[in-house]
Amino acid sequence: MPPTNKECLKMIQLTPGAGEMYCGNCLRDNALVVAWNQLGHDVSMLPLYLPLTLDEPDQSEHIPVFFGGVNVFMSHKLPKLWRLIPHRLRRLLDARSFLKSLGKRVSKTDPAQVGDLTVSMLKGEEGNQLRELQELADWLQKEQKPDVISFSNALLLGMSSHLRKVTGAKTVCFLTGEDSFLDTLPEPHRTQAWNLVRDHVKQIDLLIAPSRYYADLMTERLGLPKERIHVVHNGINTAGFDGKRLPEDAALTLGFFARMCTAKGLDVLVDAFIEVRKRGNVPNLQLKIGGNLNPWNEPFVGELKQKLESAGFLQDVHFYPNVSRTEKIEFLQSLDVLSVPAVGNEPFGFYVIEALAAGVPVVLPSRSAFPELVERSGGGVLYLPDERLALVEALEALLADEAKRRELSQSGRRNALEYFCVERAARESMDLIVSSI
Repeated sequence: MPPTNKECLKMIQLTPGAGEMYCGNCLRDNALVVAWNQLGHDVSMLPLYLPLTLDEPDQSEHIPVFFGGVNVFMSHKLPKLWRLIPHRLRRLLDARSFLKSLGKRVSKTDPAQVGDLTVSMLKGEEGNQLRELQELADWLQKEQKPDVISFSNALLLGMSSHLRKVTGAKTVCFLTGEDSFLDTLPEPHRTQAWNLVRDHVKQIDLLIAPSRYYADLMTERLGLPKERIHVVHNGINTAGFDGKRLPEDAALTLGFFARMCTAKGLDVLVDAFIEVRKRGNVPNLQLKIGGNLNPWNEPFVGELKQKLESAGFLQDVHFYPNVSRTEKIEFLQSLDVLSVPAVGNEPFGFYVIEALAAGVPVVLPSRSAFPELVERSGGGVLYLPDERLALVEALEALLADEAKRRELSQSGRRNALEYFCVERAARESMDLIVSSI
């Protein structure tokens, strides 16, 4: 008999590490594993490629890293030779201390340069990483014997067929941001990878998307019936978000907290900030920019600093790259308004919920998952992204209206703590998992 809600479900969460960068999926999975275990299940987190970089206690720290970055790369570049490498040496190359030392180098790898490797991984048993796949499957069967294997995203599904055959486990896959990654791959790898993902998802027992927007988008792109993808809004660990604001300066502060890149619209916000300052309707407005800064985006940020300096406002803009959890919360609590004018497909937006949990209202474009989040939280305002000055006018209006900011702050914080919490996300996702097996 399959486990019920009152029985202990044995589950393994497979999550890829991202070098020394904080990764939204890693943070989500880590928090979910904690919450699932608190519900009475037995869930372990297994890192792939590299050790995880987290701002909370690592739930995978006592589990070996599989598909270690060096072995995956060498198996791809020298497939015949690398299959002859002794098992002991291969496991040494998967050692956490060794892989940790490679974190910075891996962080400098542009995803657009790994198209052939992505396709190989998605081929599973027919790819160059068969030995790594067999090692993982053997370990899971001997050490874990899971009822369910959960994949952090669909890019990992090349493993799914073999793992199902060896372990007999049911499979769950969270869908988050695959479209953005796959669309950056050069041809023919882009088409090959999409076709492989479409084949794999048909065999997965449960697919979960973080928003209705992303479920609808991936339903279309994967060619699936609408009922195949379930929606569970993400949740965050709200501990530490006590809503206390740091001492306020005389000047209002606008904030950005996301990956510092064009896809998240950092250049759009900088342009809007410059226009607001030039208009003079919000005197002495400050801008704080925080979030992940990858090495390949450093020139982009450098260009923005030059633009700000040319406009005469660089001294009013402050950058906070790659901060810790405590620093992130302090950063958010120092803001009056947060805006991330993302131009790409945003499946969710953890930074939106984190800002709301800190009591900060948001100004967001009316695209992707943002309308869904603003409607459910009541903590922000939307603007039409295709209108040239819409963001400027939305920012000016909210920054000038203290009563409106207070209203949005209270509503957003209340709903972030009550609804957009990891405990609710864990319950909903686990109910779906149990019902799927």
